[in-house]
Amino acid sequence: MSAEDARAMSIGEVTERLGLSADTLRYYEKIGLLPRVGRTASGLRRYGARDLSRLRFIRRAQAMNFTLAEIGALLRFREDPVRARPRVRKLTAGKLAEVERRLAELSHLRDELRLLLNLCAASREGCPVIEGIEEAEEGTRPRAATRRGRRRP
Repeated sequence: MSAEDARAMSIGEVTERLGLSADTLRYYEKIGLLPRVGRTASGLRRYGARDLSRLRFIRRAQAMNFTLAEIGALLRFREDPVRARPRVRKLTAGKLAEVERRLAELSHLRDELRLLLNLCAASREGCPVIEGIEEAEEGTRPRAATRRGRRRP
């Protein structure tokens, strides 16, 4: 038994250590994000240090909002990072642009919610929040309230 084999972990140990489910580990292996994991003579999976490193990489990339397909590419790029640098940069720039778009959407959403809350505080009739959501569904922005809390026509 090698030193690597002695340090290998069972699927249960990996799930506990990394917070991943056993189904997720099996799925990563099935789709090729994780190479075929070593097995005992009885067929039980044994995860080594390289497997754990790869799983941590996958989790971190997911936290950065990379898709599983993109993570697969990053893992391939990981084998030769110097040659892959332009492709990694392009992939990362695309991800950053996506995050910037999402931040703009969230900023707009925050402004809409603030407006609805302000309308609600000033309203004496109806519910500007519900009305604003209904209007948003129709593609219009919530209208401002008058001084008496009534909606403008």
